[in-house]
Amino acid sequence: MIRNLDTALIRTFVTVADTASMTAAANALHLTQGAVSQQIKRLEEVLGCSLFERDRRGLRLTRSGERLFGKGKRLLSLNDEIWAEMATSAVEGEVRLGVPYDLVGTMLAPVLKTYAETYSQVEISLVCASSPELTAALAAGTIDLAVIEEPVGPSAGECLAIDRLVWVGAKGGIARRKRPLPVSMVADTCAFRPAVLAALNEHGLEWRTVFENGNLDATTATVRSDLAVTTWLASTVPADLDILAADPELPALPNFSINLHLPKHGVGPAAREFAACIRDGLARRQQAA
Repeated sequence: MIRNLDTALIRTFVTVADTASMTAAANALHLTQGAVSQQIKRLEEVLGCSLFERDRRGLRLTRSGERLFGKGKRLLSLNDEIWAEMATSAVEGEVRLGVPYDLVGTMLAPVLKTYAETYSQVEISLVCASSPELTAALAAGTIDLAVIEEPVGPSAGECLAIDRLVWVGAKGGIARRKRPLPVSMVADTCAFRPAVLAALNEHGLEWRTVFENGNLDATTATVRSDLAVTTWLASTVPADLDILAADPELPALPNFSINLHLPKHGVGPAAREFAACIRDGLARRQQAA
């Protein structure tokens, strides 16, 4: 008798295995934790074996789970490849993507290239702004989807990655030692600003603003010139600048989530495929890191 695997169950299994957490998988798949648990249970019943066991560090794959994991990922990759190839001709029109300034030229550049090559009939409009501005634009319907930086915690978006917010300065620079501390931020609407200012104030560190007008290049220039320090996600820091992780005089900063937000009123084919491309691109980046 021919039996067919349910790729939805396989996708849930792979996501749980990747994250080692039912909760994290539920957030990534836009499901409840109960639904994820039920899907794993169904898959175990279909295959007649246990796929996970729990230890002090969380969920861990059983031997059967380990055997399924690699093949499951290949199955999903082929499924997604077929879907993209067959659905490409039906995807056209325009899609408006909102991205923070610091992500567009770093982690999202390969994603944009892949999507443009795969869906050549789609016109891409890129909107760069701060995360709070992108949240407002998505609610207003002026963009179709957005990648948004938010403090780690509950969110209406789908968590794609978590990164460290770090202090950044010129290599061998002295700006970090100046008091008041010269701080350069991209804009007063920057998603990092409230967390940074709260950390400085709680640490009792006197500071002053050097630059704050929404231009990432100018902010970078002030740091390279050793006029100020700034804060960025660790994965976006240029190679010619230093992460000031070992400086005890600078306050610790919280982690931030990189979340994918889709509109509540529905998602068109072009935006839906863009969302899938972003998920895949960031997942590949994390695997390669």
